[in-house]
Amino acid sequence: MKKRLRFYVLWSFLLIVLAAAAAVGAAWHWMHSPMQLSADKIDFVVDPGSSPRTVARALNEAGVPMWEPGFVWMARLSELDKQMKAGGYQAINGDTPWRLLERLARGDMTQRQITFLEGWTYRQIRQALRANPDVKQTLGDTTDEALMERLGSDIQHPEGLFFPDTYIFTPGSTDFDLLRRAYQEGQRILRDTWAQRQPDIPVSTPYEALVLASIIEKETGHGPDRRRVSGVFTNRLKVGMLLQTDPTVIYGMGDAYQGRIRKRDLQTDTPWNTYTRPGLPPTPIAAAGRAALLAAVQPEQHKFLFFVSRGNGTSEFSVNLSEHNRNVSRYILGQGQNPAAPPGRNPAPSPAPAPPAGPGPAGDQGAPQVQAQGQDQ
Repeated sequence: MKKRLRFYVLWSFLLIVLAAAAAVGAAWHWMHSPMQLSADKIDFVVDPGSSPRTVARALNEAGVPMWEPGFVWMARLSELDKQMKAGGYQAINGDTPWRLLERLARGDMTQRQITFLEGWTYRQIRQALRANPDVKQTLGDTTDEALMERLGSDIQHPEGLFFPDTYIFTPGSTDFDLLRRAYQEGQRILRDTWAQRQPDIPVSTPYEALVLASIIEKETGHGPDRRRVSGVFTNRLKVGMLLQTDPTVIYGMGDAYQGRIRKRDLQTDTPWNTYTRPGLPPTPIAAAGRAALLAAVQPEQHKFLFFVSRGNGTSEFSVNLSEHNRNVSRYILGQGQNPAAPPGRNPAPSPAPAPPAGPGPAGDQGAPQVQAQGQDQ
């Protein structure tokens, strides 16, 4: 009887050992067997604080066939569950579950990039974020004031505060994360630029320099002209002349701008209309790049008070009104363009005569003409 009992115990033990070995073998085989994906690469996101079970579910939802219990035990027994990092990843066709887990533990994330162009408005930046499928949308109907408060800024208007650059990010990064990076980069560069300012420039704060830089950004994309254009505005500010720059009018028009500026647009007052209001507008009108910022605080020293676009991206500068009118006749009227519309856009069918000009802060219609850069407002 005892021999038979020992026989059964021994066989039971052997069966258990064999079953365990088979289970271990099957688990090992599963861990190191290539997965067949529906695409060569599949992106997925691991949210902060995710458990192995949550990650397995995220993989399945993204289209990566992952055996949930197996992934959980594999992660816990290897203790790699404690090393998994949140972020955006890619599963590659032929990956094994073990290789994918190791990638998560190393934090070997995929990267994307998004570019905010110089001269873009805040609206265009937000549109680019919304259009990017790899950016997680969290701001929704957040107001501009609430966003700026969340960023820790004492400025309520967001225009011009997000530095135009290319930003590398992982899929699943939020729109707020990217805006925060652009804001912090803009503040850093503005501080560095302000420290390089010339003495006696007619802007008294870094924010005013940013406002001026945004106008320079929209006025010219020609590098050698930036400091000279800045010098024109500097000279006008010093003697109390209206800036009379078309990009500010366009910005103030908002959606009403349809590619042309008419005389009534120049005469319609808005907070940004530098034909009707002296000094700088209350906010930037676009995102200014580093070169425009530097030009704003280091204007070229000269006596020019006027400039007009030559129509090829460069500008012709003049000291007095008579020279400016000759340049307008040559570069604007001579090309059949309406001087009340920014050069480079579709001209009016019947050009209007050059507007009257008076060299003073009031009624000075000999305004610098604009070659608008970047995107239209």
